[in-house]
Amino acid sequence: MTLTELKYIVAVARERHFGRAAEACFVSQPTLSVAIRKLEDELGVTLFERGGAEVGVTPIGQRIVAQAQKVLEESASIKEIARQGHDPLAGPLRVGVIHTIGPYLLPKLVPVQIGRTPQMPLLLQENFTVRLVELLRQGEIDCAIMALPLPEAGLVMQPLYDEPFIVAVPNDHELAQRKSIDAQDLKQQTMLLLGSGHCFRDQVLEVCPELSRFSAASDGIQRTFEGSSLETIRHMVAAGIGVTVLPITAVPEHPPSNSLLRYLPFDGHVPERRVVLAWRRSFPRLAAIEALAQAVYECELPGVKMLTDEAAAIQD
Repeated sequence: MTLTELKYIVAVARERHFGRAAEACFVSQPTLSVAIRKLEDELGVTLFERGGAEVGVTPIGQRIVAQAQKVLEESASIKEIARQGHDPLAGPLRVGVIHTIGPYLLPKLVPVQIGRTPQMPLLLQENFTVRLVELLRQGEIDCAIMALPLPEAGLVMQPLYDEPFIVAVPNDHELAQRKSIDAQDLKQQTMLLLGSGHCFRDQVLEVCPELSRFSAASDGIQRTFEGSSLETIRHMVAAGIGVTVLPITAVPEHPPSNSLLRYLPFDGHVPERRVVLAWRRSFPRLAAIEALAQAVYECELPGVKMLTDEAAAIQD
């Protein structure tokens, strides 16, 4: 039994497909299949149900894959422990970021981090929350910047900042002349939202109850466009297709005078999301985590509330 074989079975269980798992592991499908068959013969059990369009995991396979994830995570810590013995800030830090945070935080974070800890380059990856949590558990990344709530995953989290939401409308829209907007004003509008799988979509629907009920209605589904990125949606709004809700970091600091968009704050209670830094309990380079958090705190993000006073890590 080898760590490589364990990595292969974890990949197949995740992808439910031998071909995609082989691509994720950067090997050929025959190489991966032979290695998994060898492991099954060694263990004397069948890990996967083959033959269908999607590979299934047997009950005993699920238990073995779960244990394999733990072994991979612990093995990944060995080099980190050795590195920590010299300098916990030396060497790359693998950081995941969700799609609705990365484009707006990273351009400001990376220069600050380079200035603070140039010996610790960031290896960055954008992905969905569910995928980043999985990569954390498998030891494929060291930490991730995400928004609450997170799936239960046994992670440690440090609050970074609270980010309010803001409404974007075409500059010739009937709402454009208002100074602010109530969430109820949105229920009669054509809303442009991110598609399923984006946590920001769920956060918008959760903090805007009127919008949530509207989207659940049959006519609401027909009138709601689902985009793949906030930038796609922003351009759709500028084209007059509808209105949307954005995190405030997605709003340009100095919108051009000829902008096709108006950005309007919410009335009364302003919906917001909490952005956190999450990592495995077993990750040994805590000084690296703290250095990254401090770099985030130093970023200039207009409109957000940095949570330096709540920097104590919380357990999930």
